[in-house]
Amino acid sequence: MTDPNPTHWTLTLVCDDQPGIVHAVSGAVVAANGNITESQQFSSADTNSFFMRLQVMAPVDRETFEQALAPVVERYDMRVQLDVVGRPMRTLVLVSKAGHCLNDLLYRQRGGQLPIEVPLVLSNHADLSGLASFYSVPFEHRPVTDADSKQAMERRILEAVEEHDIELVVLARYMQILSPELCAALEGRAVNIHHSFLPGFKGANPYRQAHARGVKLIGATAHFVTSDLDEGPIIEQNVVRVDHTKEPSELVSIGQDEESRTLTQAVRWIAEDRVLLDGARTIIFR
Repeated sequence: MTDPNPTHWTLTLVCDDQPGIVHAVSGAVVAANGNITESQQFSSADTNSFFMRLQVMAPVDRETFEQALAPVVERYDMRVQLDVVGRPMRTLVLVSKAGHCLNDLLYRQRGGQLPIEVPLVLSNHADLSGLASFYSVPFEHRPVTDADSKQAMERRILEAVEEHDIELVVLARYMQILSPELCAALEGRAVNIHHSFLPGFKGANPYRQAHARGVKLIGATAHFVTSDLDEGPIIEQNVVRVDHTKEPSELVSIGQDEESRTLTQAVRWIAEDRVLLDGARTIIFR
């Protein structure tokens, strides 16, 4: 059906790399009376995969657009996602006690800078209830003190995903390790942030360890969650240079800024359908 008011669509696709894909996709867009406003593509020699992201203005509804794409999708055995540009992605945020990442996400969401919708913040501590309330976002506290309560929390996460039609789960400094079962259930839909130093410091007080070792770079890494702790496909990384004059408290502040910036950028790219998985790595169409 033709719509007199064109819709701005996002189209992403992945398939085996072979000749003729761009021509075929362009023909399908023309068949839908569409006009391509943005186009990016990448061929991965490592996996022999082809990745493409288009933004298309087309005066058709979803069903009509999908019908125009169907012959191409079938011919090349494509994995396709079609969405509307700017549609807020329904996002569940998991937190513990640190509020800097949550604050940045909700601030930018409220200001229209981040295309997400957060129906719930879920936490194993009650500390950030006031922050969520400030942004008028529902907050739920579920203590995690032993194996049973940890399992109960993970069941609640999956219930919330179903209940709120969640598309993305963000671990905004959620200080619990997810079980392999939960990681599998959220595969490709959960993103985490963690501090990354050179060298990497683990355990308590990583910034104090960094100060003691005289680090010169502080960084942060946003990545998809997998059962291999902090080893999921990387979405975004940032670093900032520091020196011997910085006290541990200053390193904490600098590090938290990097964590917030890095996580928010990763969430933005995911919400804009700019992140595609290529095995153990990501393709980012900026």
